[in-house]
Amino acid sequence: QVQLVESGGGLVQPGGSLRLSCAASGRIFSINTMAWYRQAPGKARELVADITSGANTNYADSVKGRFTISRDNAKNTVYLQMYSLKPEATAVYYCCADMTTSTTWPGQSRYWGQGTQVAVSS
Repeated sequence: QVQLVESGGGLVQPGGSLRLSCAASGRIFSINTMAWYRQAPGKARELVADITSGANTNYADSVKGRFTISRDNAKNTVYLQMYSLKPEATAVYYCCADMTTSTTWPGQSRYWGQGTQVAVSS
């Protein structure tokens, strides 16, 4: 069974840092774009950052210069390094990946992780 598992969330003070990880596992043939989304209470889910298989990146304006997305293709893992965190970054963070798997081959499908909570508060 293909799954994405996030880790690294928690409580941090304003101005602090956190690093989120998300590992894909299962019968995966290829991974295209990987991304991080977040959903704050009462708000819609929004894109934070994404990264293509060729390592091209894209960021939401609200996190540019403070967050960095990266990936390790050998480990099927995507990371989100977050610096200078603000209270408005409090949300559940979800990773997703567009993957070709034994179930979707030759096509691909978007898979989602279960989410990890990030809370920024003093």
